[in-house]
Amino acid sequence: MILAENKKKGNDEIMKICPRAEDFSKWYLDVISAADLAEHAPVRGCMIIKPCGYALWEMIQSVLDSMIKDIGVQNAYFPLLIPEEFFKREAEHVEGFSPELAVVTHAGGKKLEEPLVIRPTSETIIYDAFSRWIQSYRDLPMTINQWANVVRWELRPRLFLRTTEFLWQEGHTAHATKEESEAYALMILYKLYERLAEDYLAMPVLTGVKSESEKFAGAFRTYCIEALMQDGKSLQAGTSHDMSDNFSKPFNVMYLNDEGKKTYVYQTSWGVSTRIIGALIMSHSDDKGLVLPPKIAPVQVVITPISKSQDDQVAIKSRELKERLKNFRTNLDSRDLRPGEKYYEWEKKGIPVRIELGPKDLEKNSCVLVRRDTSEKIICSLDEVETRVGDLLKDIQDSLFKKALARREETNQNVEDWDGLEKAVEKGGYVYAFWCGGDKCELKIKEQLKATTRCLPFDQPDEAGEHKCVCCGKKAPGKRWAIAKAY
Repeated sequence: MILAENKKKGNDEIMKICPRAEDFSKWYLDVISAADLAEHAPVRGCMIIKPCGYALWEMIQSVLDSMIKDIGVQNAYFPLLIPEEFFKREAEHVEGFSPELAVVTHAGGKKLEEPLVIRPTSETIIYDAFSRWIQSYRDLPMTINQWANVVRWELRPRLFLRTTEFLWQEGHTAHATKEESEAYALMILYKLYERLAEDYLAMPVLTGVKSESEKFAGAFRTYCIEALMQDGKSLQAGTSHDMSDNFSKPFNVMYLNDEGKKTYVYQTSWGVSTRIIGALIMSHSDDKGLVLPPKIAPVQVVITPISKSQDDQVAIKSRELKERLKNFRTNLDSRDLRPGEKYYEWEKKGIPVRIELGPKDLEKNSCVLVRRDTSEKIICSLDEVETRVGDLLKDIQDSLFKKALARREETNQNVEDWDGLEKAVEKGGYVYAFWCGGDKCELKIKEQLKATTRCLPFDQPDEAGEHKCVCCGKKAPGKRWAIAKAY
């Protein structure tokens, strides 16, 4: 008994979570640790994704993979090692990625004739393959996706948000015309990424276009989804790139059109990574630990019986209850632990609904449903459990989205001049302002305010009248850019 008490005390001390208001950065890392999602690897910048964290990634992967296949895209796999020469073919691409590249120079006990790059992204090797696979207009559109790991040498690593190695999906397509590639890139943004974020992760996002300096290296245009975290900072959660013919020319990706002429294809690439788990954590979690939206939670319901043995009536009824709840992702915690220990563990791991069942509950033919997002306890008849749990999961999903949306909308600010921008950025949230589009003004925002032009959101009308740039005061277009501090 003394050993058990000491063990519990030690766990409590280790898993104490720093309050968000005290230190948001530490709180974020504490939640990851308490929920047992990941830990730092021996190699700086890398992470070990633990079973709880990987189960969450598998849920996201499963949902998104189904969406990808529904639009007719097939999965493939391309090599981890890419000839260094491939990266030199597209000047903007190699310039953008050079600081992040990990290069293999020796293998098999000797120096390689040509260095090999560990993939930071796969445009180059996939488009080399496309140059062989695409011959005629009948081969178009060509659509490929791969689930893989990539390596980008990270100087300021942070679990899930920025790691040297991370997991993702990357889609790559080739089209006959520029109009088709642009339409496809936008379709991916809305039909896949916005839907994943809002319908499954309960995370409201801005959809928009990136500035020239913030776009993907080598892209003609980059579209993005941006989500606001609880500390008022923005996080880019997914991107879809219109590559135009920027890569088809250096990689000679051409097709014979219906007039018999050789023509360059137009391409897109798009991806979501394990970074989105970081976004999920910072969108919904609280000072008690992780909070998961039911649609994406690996375990939606956990049954925690208060029983004295595996053969008493509470234990038997709990097993029956698990069987009745088989349409949900349900776990039965029958471990020989005190109820409080079980509650504490599942609370930290963010399980949406906990069912408490003890002898007194059984006498009343009832149980207690506890919702993770509000800690509300609901007395429920055992005869109605399936219906009540289903309704509760839906309500939690909806409530998490509405709460995150309300928080974002409450912090939105419109400003007209530099003084207003400076004060608004410091408060946090999205600051909407007119910008001339000039590099000097954008650099001023980055250097003096430590903020960035996150995107030009699509869902806004042109404002009538003349408008001045928030930085230089010169004439600016009639749509406002979303500016914020960011991860």
